[in-house]
Amino acid sequence: MTENQEKIYTDWEIYEILHPAVKEWFMSKFGKFSVPQKYAVMDIHQRQNVLISSPTGSGKTLAAFLSILNELIKLADKNELEDKVYCIYISPLKALDNDIEKNLNEPLKEIEKISGKKFNIRIAVRTGDTSQTKRTEMLKKTPHILITTPETLAIVLCAPKFRDKLKDVKYIVVDEIHSLAENKRGVHLTVTLERLQNLAGRWTRIGLSATVAPLEKIAEFMAGYEKGKPRDCKIVDVNFLKQMEIKVVCPVENIMESSPEELSNATYSLLHRLIQEHKTTLIFTNTRSGTESVIFHLKKKFKNFYNDNIMAHHSSLSKELRLNAEDKLKEGKLKVVVSSTSLELGIDIGYIDLVVLISSPKSVARALQRIGRSGHRLHEKSKGIIIVINRDDLVECAVILKNAVEGRIDEIDIPQNCLDVLSQQIFGMAIEDDWDIDNAYDLIKRSYCYKNLSKDDFMGVMSYLAGEYSSLEERYVYGKIWINYEKNLFGRRGKLARVLYATNIGTIPDESFVLVKLATENKVIGKIDEDFLERLKSKDIFVLGGKIYRFEYTRGTIAYVNNCAGPPTIPSWFSEQLPLSFGLALEIRKFRSLMEEKFKTSDKNLTIKFITDYLYVDFNAANSVYEYFKEQYLYAKIPHTSRLLIEFYTGYGNKKFVIFHSLFGKRVNDALSRAIAYIISKTERKDIGISISDNGFYLSAEGKIKALQAFENLNAENLGKILIKAIDRTEVLTRRFRHCAGRSLMILRQYKGVRKSVGKQQFSSKILLNFVKELNENFPILKEARREVIEDFMDVKNTAKVLAWIDEGKIRIEYINTTIPSPFAFNLIAQGYMDVLKYEERIEFIRRMHKAILEIIKAKEKSEENYD
Repeated sequence: MTENQEKIYTDWEIYEILHPAVKEWFMSKFGKFSVPQKYAVMDIHQRQNVLISSPTGSGKTLAAFLSILNELIKLADKNELEDKVYCIYISPLKALDNDIEKNLNEPLKEIEKISGKKFNIRIAVRTGDTSQTKRTEMLKKTPHILITTPETLAIVLCAPKFRDKLKDVKYIVVDEIHSLAENKRGVHLTVTLERLQNLAGRWTRIGLSATVAPLEKIAEFMAGYEKGKPRDCKIVDVNFLKQMEIKVVCPVENIMESSPEELSNATYSLLHRLIQEHKTTLIFTNTRSGTESVIFHLKKKFKNFYNDNIMAHHSSLSKELRLNAEDKLKEGKLKVVVSSTSLELGIDIGYIDLVVLISSPKSVARALQRIGRSGHRLHEKSKGIIIVINRDDLVECAVILKNAVEGRIDEIDIPQNCLDVLSQQIFGMAIEDDWDIDNAYDLIKRSYCYKNLSKDDFMGVMSYLAGEYSSLEERYVYGKIWINYEKNLFGRRGKLARVLYATNIGTIPDESFVLVKLATENKVIGKIDEDFLERLKSKDIFVLGGKIYRFEYTRGTIAYVNNCAGPPTIPSWFSEQLPLSFGLALEIRKFRSLMEEKFKTSDKNLTIKFITDYLYVDFNAANSVYEYFKEQYLYAKIPHTSRLLIEFYTGYGNKKFVIFHSLFGKRVNDALSRAIAYIISKTERKDIGISISDNGFYLSAEGKIKALQAFENLNAENLGKILIKAIDRTEVLTRRFRHCAGRSLMILRQYKGVRKSVGKQQFSSKILLNFVKELNENFPILKEARREVIEDFMDVKNTAKVLAWIDEGKIRIEYINTTIPSPFAFNLIAQGYMDVLKYEERIEFIRRMHKAILEIIKAKEKSEENYD
């Protein structure tokens, strides 16, 4: 079972267990142990599983390694150090691996200098980038500490010669475990660790995590299960250690009264001032395009200041450019780095004294993690400023600030029962040895991610791998294992099994851009990334290069479109946006409820005082929030914890919009909107336009839409089945099926040294998808692709929760008719309906709607005065 570590050891107690040279080194270097070290070092020494959660710069990496280094030095001192791997360090990033190698070798050299003798403790990095020469060298001189990635660990488990070196592993350290837990890389790792335990016997598991919740769930994820119960694990939670100074700042006094030019100038002037006041600033923007935009504007407005002292860092840049930015940061040669999300993890980037977040980070955990990159020294404050540029952002970020200050963190989602990853792991196990089927099933269920795996799903995957769907051979999908049902055994099939496994392993899919062609002329007009393609369904309208197109269909890596008059139904930047967490969305709904109560019972001064006290914001921010909510309250109704507001609005050209004020986050709104649109399209036989945001979604069509009736036909019980039907012929399912087919080795990315292009993979997967739908609706990889779409990409679990609340009467549905969208709908309408306009023009459009609303409210108040 998991439990919080309550005992804090004294410096003297820890020094007692250390080798004299290690003790002398630590005393001269640090003197005292940090709080994570006082909690964790002794437990690791006593071989207990430990999860350490503490901020960057608090000494958690040394807390993990001190006992391990101490143990190896003691063995070396007695000439008992054997030629085998004692410790495996796993991180999600190769860059982290190189940092750790350096950070372990330096202390070892210093300790050897103190002791006056060589301990010959070997440390080596093995990843996909490691040369064959170095791999061969590791067999001759085995590293005592192996630094690797989740994927490489799975490969070496199947490499017969190196596998022997892992038979007596004593420690596993998993760094940045929170970033692995929320995706399939983490799912894959949990099974690999169980396979390693099967080989090496019980060993000590050490997890290192940033701020995340609930830690109990991460501890279970790391430690795994034994006989249906979580293994013992101590949780060291010292996130209180590092103080944070966080502010939410608006660059102008009144967002709605500022022109786009004023807002832009004020934003970049504020950014420039903050950069000037600090040594090194790290700016997060949420999107790759946002990163490039910030750098462009800073250089344009302050050309004499920014030249070689500013750089970008995001996933679309080459590895060389990213490494160059990291190196220059470490060397103190940069004044500012602008990143999308790629610098969130703990790569050593030197000293940062300010983190700026442009717009909402969408979760408390992400805000704390980003801001925690500043003030790297132990007792320094982490300093963060969140700059908001619209009123929805202001409310969202103010609630993030409140939750961060009060220590309430959003819950992490860990994928469950992923059948594609399971296929890959079963194949890996078959390569290791022949297995008893029941023993293999028991091993898989020791993983937190498969603790509830049904025997039917397990055997379904076994059946696919054994080639029992013989017609798949017509599509070049062959059996990879043999099964003997009489003896209850399975094993590998084919001489190339190990090579196929090693060259196709992993969970990160190959990605590429998709060419866009005019269907009528077969002419290339540009390209879009696959994330964006995933959002498109036939007849969706979007902007590319300033022109409007209607999406028709895809073939391979080409999307075919036709010219269109618009308006767009999908914003061009939509795929890059981070989703608001469900927990944070509920906190904002709660704040909305409190605000409605204040409008009923308090005057303006008391309400503003409540906002400043409740959200920890200054007067200007509180006043902006007050005005925003007051306008919604007077013009329409405030949607909140117990009210889901549906707004009927008629736009330009008599186009009908049904706006759902469903503040549940984008993933829930995606599920709700698709399910309702599917019901309408089936009953009314019409195409429905959809635009979604974290705060809600709208459905649009020519003529009346019976959205309320469709919504009433949706409930927690039928949601899953309707969503499966709704996504059946969409790009999102096609793309996710390709990813799942790659992970499950239905499609081989590499065969006999030849790499299959993404285009060929897409072509193969489309044929396969149609084939398996005909073959068996419950084919495991098709089932997994559907699960991934509705559970991981969308959020069917919390969507069902919302529908249950409606059925139980905890949320009531109310509706209004408007001639101008209500203030809470401004951004949603502007985002989808006006995508053809530039960003500045969208702001101007919102301002015009805002002025019209104020006129209506004024007229309403005047008529009420006359009536009185």
